[in-house]
Amino acid sequence: MGKLLAVALVGIAAALAAERLLAFRNRLNASREIAPVSLPNCRLIKGIEAGSEDIDILPNGLAFISSGLKYPGIKSPAPDKPGELFLMDLNEDNPRAVELRISRGFDLASFNPHGISTYVDRDDTVYLFVVNHPHQKSTVELFKFVEDDNSLLHLKTIRHDLLTSVNDIVAMGPDSFYATNDHYFSDFILMFLEMFLGLTWSNVVYYSPKEVKEVAAGFYSANGINISPDRKYIYVADVLDHNVHVMEKHANWNLTHVKTLQLDTLVDNLSIDPHTGDIWTGCHPNGMKLFYNDPKNLPASEVLCIQNILSEEPVVTRVYADNGSVLQGSSVASVYKGKLLVGTVVHRALYCEL
Repeated sequence: MGKLLAVALVGIAAALAAERLLAFRNRLNASREIAPVSLPNCRLIKGIEAGSEDIDILPNGLAFISSGLKYPGIKSPAPDKPGELFLMDLNEDNPRAVELRISRGFDLASFNPHGISTYVDRDDTVYLFVVNHPHQKSTVELFKFVEDDNSLLHLKTIRHDLLTSVNDIVAMGPDSFYATNDHYFSDFILMFLEMFLGLTWSNVVYYSPKEVKEVAAGFYSANGINISPDRKYIYVADVLDHNVHVMEKHANWNLTHVKTLQLDTLVDNLSIDPHTGDIWTGCHPNGMKLFYNDPKNLPASEVLCIQNILSEEPVVTRVYADNGSVLQGSSVASVYKGKLLVGTVVHRALYCEL
């Protein structure tokens, strides 16, 4: 009887493990291949060699780019090199990436930038918020942009118990923001178990000097976050659930769910066209390839444009898709006056004229 029970328990455990493995592969779109969608006027951006995970463009066409992310489970091409922040002026005929100098006193050696967001104050001061992972922890670094000499003045480092595994951020003021935690745990093994078991413990946090609170929860892995041009709605990408959530923003900074747009790809960062309200996003068609890092089976890239997301029938257009031969692991897409920037987790960056 004891042996029979043992066999039954082993069988049940094996069946559960197989079910979880299948679900995990589906979350990563492990079997998906994509057909290419080309754009005629594109080039790789010189100087960006170790990723361009997030991009934020000011209304005047200055684009900030985070580079050099070291993310658990993804091989970095420059594991010993500190992260960097770049600037591109998209008003130029042939824009180039220029590294931004960061003020003395900031710990550059452990700089590991992830999501970024800008805020322009009433006096035209530009603040840059940068998610940072020094020593695989999570902080938010607040900088002031000094345009005269293309530099950043570090103002402060923000830490909080609710900011545990921060992925992306959207600034609400000169010292306030919404942030996504892509996992409940920060330890890599526990993060993997969280994904493998399909736990929906990821969330969105609101931060200000006066109040810090969870404002949305129940995500598999909350990733990109941004705000509508009228500042009424917050958009949240759940990369492992292949969708974008629309949340209504209230006066007390709480969020309530409005709708979910389901897609067939792993949605990463979200950028908003301020003139049309369109959502542009860099996506991972097959997330398994991003983690495997097989040079014979490279991670692909995909750019979507989502129009009229609040309507009953949003329009989703695949603007660009590549099998990895040009661009690997796209994570963000941002537009400015007919120019498109596409960033990646740990690869290059692409500039296109639409």
